[in-house]
Amino acid sequence: MTYPIISTCPVCSKTLKITKLHCTHCHTTIENEFELSKLASLNKEQLYFIEIFLKSRGNIKEVEKELGISYPTVRGKLNDIVAALGYAEKKSETDESKVISMLEKGEITPEEALKMLKEE
Repeated sequence: MTYPIISTCPVCSKTLKITKLHCTHCHTTIENEFELSKLASLNKEQLYFIEIFLKSRGNIKEVEKELGISYPTVRGKLNDIVAALGYAEKKSETDESKVISMLEKGEITPEEALKMLKEE
């Protein structure tokens, strides 16, 4: 019986590394530190969505039809996956400027400014 690979530690939630590969045919074992792909960090639902999206060749209308969801829902799921893969939109300079301006005026603390810049 095989199990799906997990990418985060069930104890501390940090990213796991693959350290052993084993061939069930010849019993060769290779030990080292191997990285998981970014796709391995996606959950089952996200992977299913990606499968449907690729099968539909990126046609959102086809994805809507196959999954029975609306256009905004498709876009939302796609945006969530893009963010989960680490490709979230970069913060705009205007957002950074607003935070710096608020900091200069004393409206926020340096710690709050850092937090706001990291969240964007």
